[in-house]
Amino acid sequence: MKMKNIVLCGFMGCGKSTVGALLAKKTGMAFVDLDSYIEKKEKMTVSKIFETGGESYFRSLERQAVEEISLKNGMVLAAGGGTLTFRENVDTLKKNCLIVLLDLPVETVALRLENDTTRPLLHRPDKDQVMRELYEKRLPLYKAAADIVIDADRSPMQVCMDIINNI
Repeated sequence: MKMKNIVLCGFMGCGKSTVGALLAKKTGMAFVDLDSYIEKKEKMTVSKIFETGGESYFRSLERQAVEEISLKNGMVLAAGGGTLTFRENVDTLKKNCLIVLLDLPVETVALRLENDTTRPLLHRPDKDQVMRELYEKRLPLYKAAADIVIDADRSPMQVCMDIINNI
């Protein structure tokens, strides 16, 4: 039997990569962080891709990576924060994946990202306002894409076990 992929989606800082690695270990599946996958292919960081090619170039690379990964089986995928805000990515992933939203209050996101300097969309003086606006815009899209919604405002292991118990 082919095992469906599990895609973790949610806003930046919700724990997709941390929970994804734990979930893969617990289920015996392979773990792929979409941003790392793109960085490896392009031989540069996401920040550098944004800097050199802009967001639209990054999104085209992301779209291509989603297509490639969706053809595989038995994987836990930590999607980028913007990946599932694009209908074509959702449609592609739905064919062979269970989509799990790691839901986190915006206040917790703000605390987790307080000293983060790695996220290109937050490289600005008004980052708190931008983050909150982006969160409000993206959350309904995540919820629309998700097959399962998990409360991610707990320890990564609790979140991981909650996912396992719900699939």
